Amino acid sequence: MLAILQKLEEKRDQAKLGGGQARIDAQHRKGRLTARERIDVLVDPGSFEELDTYVEHNCIDFGMQDQVIPGDGVVTGSGTINGRLVFVFSQDFTVFGGSLSERHAQKICKIMDMAMKVGAPVIGLNDSGGARIQEGVASLAGYAEVFQRNVMASGVIPQISVIMGPCAGGAVYSPAMTDFIFMVKDSSYMFVTGPDVVKTVTNEVVTQEELGGAVTHTTKSGVADVAFENDIEALLSVREFVDFLPLSNRQDVPERPTGDAWDRNEASLDTLIPDSANKPYDMKELIAKVVDEGDFFEVQPTHAPNIVTCFARIEGRTIGIVANQPMALAGVLDINSSKKAARFVRFCDAFDIPIITFVDVPGFLPGTAQEHNGIIKHGAKLLFAYAEATVPKITVITRKAYGGAYDVMSSKHLRGDLNYAWPTAEIAVMGAKGAVEIIFRKDIGDKDKIAARTAEYEERFANPFVAASKGFIDEVIMPQTTRRRIAQGLRKLRNKQLENPWKKHDNIPL
Repeated sequence: MLAILQKLEEKRDQAKLGGGQARIDAQHRKGRLTARERIDVLVDPGSFEELDTYVEHNCIDFGMQDQVIPGDGVVTGSGTINGRLVFVFSQDFTVFGGSLSERHAQKICKIMDMAMKVGAPVIGLNDSGGARIQEGVASLAGYAEVFQRNVMASGVIPQISVIMGPCAGGAVYSPAMTDFIFMVKDSSYMFVTGPDVVKTVTNEVVTQEELGGAVTHTTKSGVADVAFENDIEALLSVREFVDFLPLSNRQDVPERPTGDAWDRNEASLDTLIPDSANKPYDMKELIAKVVDEGDFFEVQPTHAPNIVTCFARIEGRTIGIVANQPMALAGVLDINSSKKAARFVRFCDAFDIPIITFVDVPGFLPGTAQEHNGIIKHGAKLLFAYAEATVPKITVITRKAYGGAYDVMSSKHLRGDLNYAWPTAEIAVMGAKGAVEIIFRKDIGDKDKIAARTAEYEERFANPFVAASKGFIDEVIMPQTTRRRIAQGLRKLRNKQLENPWKKHDNIPL
């Protein structure tokens, strides 16, 4: 018996060594943790239970039968984050460069299947050289098996990808189908074709970092959500982030105790809006002053900064917030901000997270670049997402709500449950100057007349009371009472029941 137990310990030690000490040291020299070290940081101490520790590849080509390492380049299992169940796979770059084989893929699929059965998030720590070339099509089949599960799990359990090394070729499509992607600066990258192929085909000379690094994907492309400085910061932030999410679409949002009074008044909000309609203010200041303890987790902070998407809490319960940001492009809606907010709204709706919308939007961004790149269809994505959402929706118009953008931003007409406006709100087809120049175009040469007409238009429409008189705004509220109004509204809407007509699925304008 003792001999068998000793053999088990030896097997475990061999598996823990992965590709060997030399490769572990090489990983550390790059500033990266090993697969198991990453899991230790991510989950609660002592909570990780590994599965398939001794799985080996089944390849016999190119001398692979002589290179067999237990675990086959990925560590899989389950653990807890602040006491809540999660499933994790962590690719081991020290074993065949973390490349995906048939058995490697089977290990990932097994924990994804289990996560679906029990209703718990899947967190993938990606660090892989891609498909294992020696296995050929069997490796590609493995990727497709993972992709299929990503699709089946979408909207059922939260899926989070943390890119902590290379992720190239077909490997990028699994993270792309998950809900959130986090990356590590100067350490991780994602691209379909690498710099060498790009140079061969297009003659462009580009570095890995420029082509698909963390900064590129969190600012330009919007493929990833947040870029972190190192492995530790990324993993600790994932722990914080998971605390906002329900375990599955069958479970309620998490709740945590808070000492922040639900009916707290915030007097400083009464002076947040500048006297001039053309002056910006920071929408994040409003968010921080309304939510529990000023704590919120922003998603895609550096991509399309003209709209803010974040998770926060009211009375300890998770909410999703979408807010126009006057500090960037005056808070205008454009292609990138529409796509960013639409995906966020659809995630919240899939997991029954109430959506709070703060509106200060002068309209859609004009110009040939926007029109030629499809602002009509991309803007419709946000409209579609809000209209389709059945979760509690509370909207607060702080200042401008002009034109079609007023409709899009969770208006009463898109089944907004509670639509409030501050006294500073201006709800109109367009700004006074533009409206007057169209209505009274014959008087454009007469400055005094135009000034008088502009003042008249502002008096008539640059306020929330016309919309309120038609029932499009439920109440004009004092800014300092915003938190209390939202908290009361969420209490009322907690048992909201609303179903869309039966359909196989919708056809969102992609």
